[in-house]
Amino acid sequence: MKRLVLDPADVRILSAIQQHGQLSKTRLAEIVNLSPTPCWARLDRLKAAGFIRGYRGAIALDRIGDFTQVIVTVSLTHHRKSDFDRFEASIRALDEVTECIATGGGMDYVMKVICPNLAAFQNLMESLLAAELGIDRYMTYIVTREIKSSVPNLARLSARTGS
Repeated sequence: MKRLVLDPADVRILSAIQQHGQLSKTRLAEIVNLSPTPCWARLDRLKAAGFIRGYRGAIALDRIGDFTQVIVTVSLTHHRKSDFDRFEASIRALDEVTECIATGGGMDYVMKVICPNLAAFQNLMESLLAAELGIDRYMTYIVTREIKSSVPNLARLSARTGS
């Protein structure tokens, strides 16, 4: 499949969507400084090419309640594809795990977990261990406060990669 090359207007569209979410045709065109019809055509092309995975709202969880956030590093006992596939399928099914990345080096995965309280988190971890997913060891880090949570600056990133 041919890779779609992004020009500066495409990057502006993606940045606007990333920053503001779903926008009207007129508002998006204003933000990216294009006329509405070509802007919308570009947006449709970017969607079709898979550049936009979805639209989300950034919810202030601390305004809703006092939730427990935990960063968990996981190392598996074995490193066969089937072991990774089984673990990842289980993690994808858990609403409490909001982020999970596979890493190289000492740990296989880093996860962000959000639970109503510490007891619920402990129950979640016990259920993962009981499911015999091949977890060799895990380390937990309780989040005490969020310092920064943001999306990458697409204009800067694409300028550095030469896209």
